[in-house]
Amino acid sequence: MKAMIELMRKIFTMPFPWNLWVIILSMINFIGGVMFISTFEGKFSLFSMMGAMIVMTIIYARYGFVRLLGLGHILFWLPFVAFCIRQLTNGTTLSASFRVWLLTVTIINSASLVLDIIDLFRFLKGEKTEIV
Repeated sequence: MKAMIELMRKIFTMPFPWNLWVIILSMINFIGGVMFISTFEGKFSLFSMMGAMIVMTIIYARYGFVRLLGLGHILFWLPFVAFCIRQLTNGTTLSASFRVWLLTVTIINSASLVLDIIDLFRFLKGEKTEIV
């Protein structure tokens, strides 16, 4: 639990605009997940957030605040984003608010995944020092 609290403190004290980015990312996933908890996608969003946080906490406890942390998002958000894209493109009728959230969370999480994949490659290439 201590490692998770320390990780959250590091995340939310990152320099601007990264701290704002993390807040927006978290809010879109969390609020949408809660608003649409009756749907599989809402549950999947919350599950993905929790799973990513658990993986990131384990990585943080072992290696510190390093570029490998994005692996948590890659493992959990990649399937979530793929599922959201499938839902948006399969022709199913969705309510307007649900469609807007799915589209927004897909775009935001995809942008995060791009950054996380870049960070993962940078870590694998040898950038293993703490990033903040």
